Amino acid sequence: MSKPIVAIVGRPNVGKSTLFNKIVGKRVSIVEDTPGVTRDRIYAEAEWNSVHFALIDTGGIEPSSNDVILSQMREQAQIAMDMADVILFVVDGKEGLTTADREVASMLMRTGKKVILVVNKVDKPTRLPDDFYDFYELGMGEPIAVSAVNMLNFGDVLDEIVESFPDDADTEEEDNIKIAVIGKPNVGKSSLINCLLGEKRVIVSPIAGTTRDSIDTPFEKDGEKYILIDTAGIRRKSKVNEDIEKYSVIRAIAAIERCDVCILMIDAAEGLSEQDKKIAGAAHEAGKGIVVAVNKWDLIEKETNTMRDFRRELESELLFMSYAPIIFISVAEKKRIDQVIATAKAVAESRAMRVPTGQLNSLIQDAMMMKQPPSDKGRRLRIYYATQVAVKPPLFSFQINKRELMHFSYARYLENKIREGFGFNGTSIKFVFREKGEKGE
Repeated sequence: MSKPIVAIVGRPNVGKSTLFNKIVGKRVSIVEDTPGVTRDRIYAEAEWNSVHFALIDTGGIEPSSNDVILSQMREQAQIAMDMADVILFVVDGKEGLTTADREVASMLMRTGKKVILVVNKVDKPTRLPDDFYDFYELGMGEPIAVSAVNMLNFGDVLDEIVESFPDDADTEEEDNIKIAVIGKPNVGKSSLINCLLGEKRVIVSPIAGTTRDSIDTPFEKDGEKYILIDTAGIRRKSKVNEDIEKYSVIRAIAAIERCDVCILMIDAAEGLSEQDKKIAGAAHEAGKGIVVAVNKWDLIEKETNTMRDFRRELESELLFMSYAPIIFISVAEKKRIDQVIATAKAVAESRAMRVPTGQLNSLIQDAMMMKQPPSDKGRRLRIYYATQVAVKPPLFSFQINKRELMHFSYARYLENKIREGFGFNGTSIKFVFREKGEKGE
């Protein structure tokens, strides 16, 4: 059986995201005193007493609203409930029982799932509010009074959660390939993820900025386990005004930091922008695997060499990451979508590849014979030895006679030869140069 899933649901602004962040032990969901801030399902790994599970934060449920975004949030929460093994139903202890709580409870009763009723914002659980017992009316058993902010009674909630898991649940920690889909707002990131998953897992809207959080979605393809991370579109700083929007940019950058491979999506109709270059640069500097996916290719009028010319222009503009494969896709028409995951998997494997020391040094010797190392004032660069010291990204250590003699252009030449010999498609390669007798850190 797969890892157990716990969904946190409730009406807006009852403290679901605060509870979520405290359980996972870090600030994953955006927390803001504004109803409707969390719009999509937010995934994270959680653990209690060595029991691992997936936790989902959902947007607040407005049962009676006809608003387009709010209705989609309600749909997302329903999907989370369907996926979950256990549901945490969060209500507001300060505000007391509301009509909306009753309507959400009615939705939960129809799922047939195990529901744990959590009454949040009870800062002194030993002194319960007078209307606390009204929550028994929901028919969900004994409510647990907690304070998410102060982490009061968290142990009781977590004990109840893990005791409710099926006996055959897989509660061991997993190793997945993490893929972050990054890019400017409204280039089709969420649509791509929905297309890959074959379901509406992420809210899709033509309104730029619909995705505010970075959303982790586990899935499996051809026996390989992945985590897809949909990120908020990264805007130029001058266009980032709202506090929530600022959090989204920070969250997107954090998603780059924790992923294995970035899918950089570019709008074919708009072409490569300066903002695209900055986003690409962030992924490159972080040493992540990168795949460039040119979306909306169906909107481009084609001639004989249209794709070749577009590719050459991209390669010219993105010289600093010439290693990144470029694929042309149309999410709307589902063209070449299968290449996205296949290419990302190959890039992840390249990023984790380790080169035997003997083969590496043989290649370096051949490269030096083909092109003599640079010299300065009669002294020539000598490379005594090379070895790969790390992966993700690949890091190579060279023992040389004088660091100043290693010119940038020759280092680039060696990088190109290593790529020719061993591949490393889609990943940056890092070099460190040490003088003979110099100890590593």
